Amino acid sequence: MTNASVREFKMPDVGEGLTEAEILKWYVQPGDTVTDGQVVCEVETAKAAVELPIPYDGVVRSLHFPEGTTVDVGTSIIAVEVAGGAAPAQEAAPAAPAPAVEPEQPAEQPAARQPVLVGYGVATSSTRRRPRKQAQDPAARQAASAVQSELNGHGAAPAAPATPPAAPAAAAQRPLAKPPVRKLAKDLGVDLATVTPTGPDGVVTREDVHAAVAAAQAPQQTAPTAQPAAPAVPAPAVPAPADRPAAPASYDSGRETRIPVKGVRKATAAAMVGSAFTAPHVTEFVTVDVTRTMKLVEELKQDKEFAGLRVNPLLLIAKALLVAIRRNPDINASWDEAAQEIVVKHYVNLGIAAATPRGLIVPNIKDAHAKTLPELAASLGELVSTAREGKTSPSAMQGGTVTITNVGVFGVDTGTPILNPGESAILAVGAIKPQPWVHKGKVKPRQVTTLALSFDHRLVDGELGSKVLADVAAILEQPKRLITWA
Repeated sequence: MTNASVREFKMPDVGEGLTEAEILKWYVQPGDTVTDGQVVCEVETAKAAVELPIPYDGVVRSLHFPEGTTVDVGTSIIAVEVAGGAAPAQEAAPAAPAPAVEPEQPAEQPAARQPVLVGYGVATSSTRRRPRKQAQDPAARQAASAVQSELNGHGAAPAAPATPPAAPAAAAQRPLAKPPVRKLAKDLGVDLATVTPTGPDGVVTREDVHAAVAAAQAPQQTAPTAQPAAPAVPAPAVPAPADRPAAPASYDSGRETRIPVKGVRKATAAAMVGSAFTAPHVTEFVTVDVTRTMKLVEELKQDKEFAGLRVNPLLLIAKALLVAIRRNPDINASWDEAAQEIVVKHYVNLGIAAATPRGLIVPNIKDAHAKTLPELAASLGELVSTAREGKTSPSAMQGGTVTITNVGVFGVDTGTPILNPGESAILAVGAIKPQPWVHKGKVKPRQVTTLALSFDHRLVDGELGSKVLADVAAILEQPKRLITWA
């Protein structure tokens, strides 16, 4: 290239205050040509999986880290040779890039560029994602094929040629799958290119990956020990710096399995330890008859105003907590250690703890206090579906004020939840099930659940915590109070 120079693209802070991210997948290799705004890799932080676009045109000179490596924010991850003066002066980090999502259309179809980096604006021309090149080393492909064949119980078999003469063009393209599914396949040692997709538009689903694993393990039932699965195509040979070896995948030694602590699990562990040993927790419990609430749930499901919306007990529990907070606003606060102040929030960002393929996350509904019941139902449905698909953005998990965790979906009666850092209260909801209950002077089977409210005793005393929990219980026992108290 004439007047060429090498630009180093550094790992950006793709969330608020994050310090590191793991490289999940490289979409380019040395020698590839890249354009401004083209996605070059997918990374996973403690909050979300996101795709990183390159901010200039050029040719990839080198990748500094292999897939699976955790890299500190600010560390250069890729070197690109650019024409003199072609690179923009500002190399700003993405302010809040969207979570990594597979495109609906095939990779070769152009799509309108989005303003994903600060300071670069929107390109007038469309861009396309380059399909990842397959490894061309015949020896490596033959070895990988032999390992996979051995795992399937068929013995070594000759590898297919690197480029079959009659192979269709689509065969060279990257299989379509969502980030959580790619991570699952990576953890299980499954090559997505060998999985038969059953999802819409040829998307590989979690069930497809598990089916591939089951098919591979079926012939091994008589084997004395199971061998660890290897990907059919090895990762590119990119040496890691001596001071930061590539993070190992989980491995099984026969009697125990070791799993590296990183990503969401690492962040959750650190947050829970910090919360448990910083805020003095107090937990109170109440068992309540929610028969009338369950009847109201069934009525709302038939209401035209809720057509197409997710209506379940969690919706009314969330509304009950919001009403209780309105009646007792001091519960919605945080502790400012530096200023030695209690900060009372005049808004409620309601967190909902969600179990996802990436681990436990707590996205929140912004300004939940201002939403009507149908609006709250729509927000809950969107939050849950987005979390399950692994698309929750970092911003959706920031700024929560109070949280609900529904342990009842696992058949658990109750628990003592740990506060989400920076919040003053968290409500745990137990399983709702029929129990003998004294109702109107007679013992009858009623729908009963147990609620547990944990709160920070530095700013919430026993009286305030008890009032909030009692209000939630009273509303769920007599849901008509939603109208009179709201």
